[in-house]
Amino acid sequence: MNLPNKITIARIVMIPLFLVIMLVDFGWGDLSVLGVTMPASHFWGAVLFIIASTTDWIDGYYARKLDLVTNLGKFLDPLADKLLVSAALIVLVEFNLAPSWIVILIISREFAVTGLRLILAGQGEVVAANMLGKIKTWTQIIAIAALLLHNAPFENIGFPFADIALWVAAFFTVWSGWDYFYLNRGVFKHSK
Repeated sequence: MNLPNKITIARIVMIPLFLVIMLVDFGWGDLSVLGVTMPASHFWGAVLFIIASTTDWIDGYYARKLDLVTNLGKFLDPLADKLLVSAALIVLVEFNLAPSWIVILIISREFAVTGLRLILAGQGEVVAANMLGKIKTWTQIIAIAALLLHNAPFENIGFPFADIALWVAAFFTVWSGWDYFYLNRGVFKHSK
């Protein structure tokens, strides 16, 4: 297994740790971050989420720079993104920090695209994420991080950055999903 794929696996391994930090009550109390008071577990969960999310850029950088792009990496990288984002979004719903309908929309798109990827893989095609898919992923990451951090520091000035970021992420989620199905619509022409 090459270095980029190991980094992707590390991202997947960080997901249970993120869930433990967010969902197990260690009695850490509250923390003031950039003038916003939040549970310490939310801050540390956000830090771990941001670290895990940056590995998405790191593994892609090394895969391209060292010419280590593999079919396994093309499969694992978007899967790791979907698992991390889905876990974080579900946690946000648990804490009433994100509306469930947007989370359902985002996760449904991820299931639909994963299903399409499986159909394509069955036909011998492994499709890497395109630029619109990468924008979707990063808008989701920014929105989730902002929500985990309780909109700090924007909360101090009453600017709903985290909520706006989530709407932007929802927009790119729908757009990139439509684009993915449109670009691969040929797979359905020959289905029985």
